[in-house]
Amino acid sequence: MKIILLVTAFLSFQTAFSSDFGEALKHANNGNAIAQSNLGVMYENGLGVPEDHVEAVSWYRKSAEKGDVLGQSNLAFMYANGLGVPKDAAEAVGWYRSAAEQGGVDGQFSLGVMYAKGEGVSENDFEAVRWYRKAAEQGDAGAQSNLGSMYAMGDGVAKNMLKAYAWWSLAKSQGDRSAMQNMAVLKDRLTAKEIAIAKALATRCYKSGYVHCD
Repeated sequence: MKIILLVTAFLSFQTAFSSDFGEALKHANNGNAIAQSNLGVMYENGLGVPEDHVEAVSWYRKSAEKGDVLGQSNLAFMYANGLGVPKDAAEAVGWYRSAAEQGGVDGQFSLGVMYAKGEGVSENDFEAVRWYRKAAEQGDAGAQSNLGSMYAMGDGVAKNMLKAYAWWSLAKSQGDRSAMQNMAVLKDRLTAKEIAIAKALATRCYKSGYVHCD
């Protein structure tokens, strides 16, 4: 079962940009891309200001056009879901790609989702795996869970139940529920020796900083 998730990136407010709306607005108006993204989060979620998706998009766009990774990912999310702007999957893919190519984990994960679902881009499981892997190797639980599912199904990668179990194990350690459920099903289909091998692979992968995962 392939598990696909799509999430918006929430930028934690740094000390220099407190959750106080007035303070965030001051820095955003001064052109700071991080503050502009923060302000977008405030408007999107009604934090210290009435919820306004159109205004959120406006601030995300300002941040994204300056090259801010989270601004790009959040703008993409708004396009993907039609929040404050007409739904446009292709536009979402473009902004997710901009973030992903800069190493943004949310952009990488979400771009993988778009390829897996064929939204805004031709469905391509190989590309989905490529972007899931990049995010998974940065420690993203959702990407690890989805990458495990790709291995389990043999979508875009050679089917390998031990690698599926290993990636799900890594995602489970971060509390990913889908990984937990998939592991419970797979556990009955593997021998004790196979489970031991998969767990060892997960441990080696994690301890190597996601370098030695094959």
